[in-house]
Amino acid sequence: MRIAVVGGGPAGLYFALLMKRDWPALSVTVFERNRPDDTFGFGVVFSDQTLDLFRQADRESYEAIVASFAYWDDIEIRFRDTVHRIPGNGFCGCSRRTLLMLLQERARALGVDLVFQNEIEDIAALKRDYDLVVGADGINSRIREGDLERFAPEVDLRPNRFVWMGSTRPFDAFTFFFRETEHGVFIAHCYQYEAGQSTWVLETDPETFARAGLDAMDEAQSVAFLEGVFAEELEGHRLIANRSLWRRFPMIRCRNWVADNVVLIGDAKATAHFSIGSGTKLAMEDAIALHRAFRRAGLDVPAALSRFETGRREEVEKTQHAADVSLVWFEHLQRFQDYDPLRFAFGLMTRSKAITYDNLALRAPDFVAALDRLVADEVGADQTLRTDGTPVPPAFQPLRLRDLRLANRFVVSPMCQYSAQDGLPGDWHLMHYGARAIGGPGLVFTEMTCVSADARITPGCAGIYTDAQEAAWARIVDFVHAHSAAKICLQLGHAGRKGASRLMWEGMDRPLAEGAWPLVSASPLPYYPESQVPREMTREDMDRVKADFVAAARRGLRAGFDMIELHCAHGYLLASFLSPLTNQRSDAYGGSLENRMKFPLEVFAAIREVWPQDRPVSVRVSATDWQEGGISEAETVAIAEAFAAAGCDLVDVSTGQTTPAARPHYGRMFQTPYADLVRNEAGVATMCVGAITSADQANTIVGAGRADLVALGRPHLVDPAFVLRAAAWYGVEAPQPVQYEPGRDQLMRNMPRERADIEALRLKGRPTRHGREPSAA
Repeated sequence: MRIAVVGGGPAGLYFALLMKRDWPALSVTVFERNRPDDTFGFGVVFSDQTLDLFRQADRESYEAIVASFAYWDDIEIRFRDTVHRIPGNGFCGCSRRTLLMLLQERARALGVDLVFQNEIEDIAALKRDYDLVVGADGINSRIREGDLERFAPEVDLRPNRFVWMGSTRPFDAFTFFFRETEHGVFIAHCYQYEAGQSTWVLETDPETFARAGLDAMDEAQSVAFLEGVFAEELEGHRLIANRSLWRRFPMIRCRNWVADNVVLIGDAKATAHFSIGSGTKLAMEDAIALHRAFRRAGLDVPAALSRFETGRREEVEKTQHAADVSLVWFEHLQRFQDYDPLRFAFGLMTRSKAITYDNLALRAPDFVAALDRLVADEVGADQTLRTDGTPVPPAFQPLRLRDLRLANRFVVSPMCQYSAQDGLPGDWHLMHYGARAIGGPGLVFTEMTCVSADARITPGCAGIYTDAQEAAWARIVDFVHAHSAAKICLQLGHAGRKGASRLMWEGMDRPLAEGAWPLVSASPLPYYPESQVPREMTREDMDRVKADFVAAARRGLRAGFDMIELHCAHGYLLASFLSPLTNQRSDAYGGSLENRMKFPLEVFAAIREVWPQDRPVSVRVSATDWQEGGISEAETVAIAEAFAAAGCDLVDVSTGQTTPAARPHYGRMFQTPYADLVRNEAGVATMCVGAITSADQANTIVGAGRADLVALGRPHLVDPAFVLRAAAWYGVEAPQPVQYEPGRDQLMRNMPRERADIEALRLKGRPTRHGREPSAA
């Protein structure tokens, strides 16, 4: 069997030597366009976890690598004349040139043929002459470009500019510098990779890059300029260039990694941003995974390549997602420039979602305790303390919206129950809302409650347009107020073109087979091709619907609700005006964003007028339609600003569900970045929702300033006492009805022991070769 590896970087060399070691009879050739000792860049970074993979894959090369690395444990953040140092991260740096020399030496010793200064031109001939072709030729892969149709790459060139340099300044921690200049902010990502040598990755946003005139500077001029910017941080040392050209980071994803007998690994198939130190790590782990696929499949090339792609893709995409979230944090640095330095540092540490509040509490308890004090101080006189006088974690601190005080930041998300009879809430609703309210959240939302019979999504949707419905809701509200510390919010909505649909478990958003009612929307566009075509709303329709919302708000006030929310998301009626995908009107309510906002703002103003001034009103929005041509981030900010100016106290930030063609990017806390966007650019309080499953995540979100309230849906469905359990975990007192206090007391007694046992297991499970838990900071 003949193997051609195109690209003599770490991934290509590592795969070649692993294959040759295990099958000495194989013919393995590495083709590299550069000379043996050419290398660009300075150091590479590995976590303890990756080093353990190297040890398992090939001990001899592993021992050579670890004998040459510089190890550090801490991350240091220098921002606005402050220094925050967080231990327990477990990284090592290694010279890229040293790494290549070690791998070349190991490959030669095993019999791999290394061919340098050889640019592969005829890819078809390579595929014909070799049984396996491995494309390890990096971001600008000739192998990938040779079959674009099959590999189907997507390249997203990100806006920030960065340049890779070195220095002789030593470091004993992975260090971030943030330097404000007259042009804007420059960022330095720095780490030592061997004695007397450190890597400096310098980054800035495109506006700062242009104002500084860096686009007109050559390499030497860039070095001189950056030495001036970071003169204090360099401490008398100089920056070193090595083809240090300003670039934009390409986010690369390939639909397929395999085409016939060709496979892509490393940056050729997928890139991960340098801010989590994962490029070389990802590439070498690809090499290990591909080698393992051959171990399991024998030398059956099609079987091994199939096994590699199916088995490796999820892990790569998880790493890419963490890297993507990280790079976006740096792109939006201006959002956080005015933060308290402690919150800024916490946000930086938790930006990729790999590190959280609980994780940092184990590594850096003093750092997290200081964050708790910061959030408590922001709350002021309302703050909540433990019995020992220390502040409770961020998500357990209260929040005030107008005169409404919420005991904590946990919210039971609005979740349609589809269990009403002719819009009338029944015993199911009393049980559902009552049980969750006594479980400890600060706020409970109703499901979308419809303002008229023809505003319902399904025949099972609850309403508040009759006296009987108003009385039924009053019964629920009275129970919540009598037996819990929770407040309750009435979410008002109109289904629009998504109305007259089946119950969720009978076919969500699919039209009723019989018994449908006429629909209205911003434009006459059916939700599905087989759905009813709604009537485009006239001015008379708008006046009628606005009056329905006002009447519903008045009923909500009489029923005793603490707060109301206007539903302007998920493709329902008011959302259909906001999104350009569903608003194709040619009158004063269509076209520009200003026009598209008119009717939703009219409705909001009308309900704000009849709702007491001391009680808050929120708005739910879809911050993205997850579809080309939909609402943009800039429009989302403008929508939030417009509602805030009209008296909105909280923006409930959701996404999507505007059209069936939406393609959401799911994942943990996947909608939280949009709450962050609205909170920190529109300057209005936000509630985040979407795949949030733990109190740890809630503490991370609130502590980092990404949202003010955290709504959880499914976790509350399976555990009405979710918040109560979380409070016991953190040693926080939570109110309970007197009938249930013995259960709470038992939780408070047992949870500290359970937590201690779990944390002991975590500590026991950490890798011990380098003495620290691995990090993905």
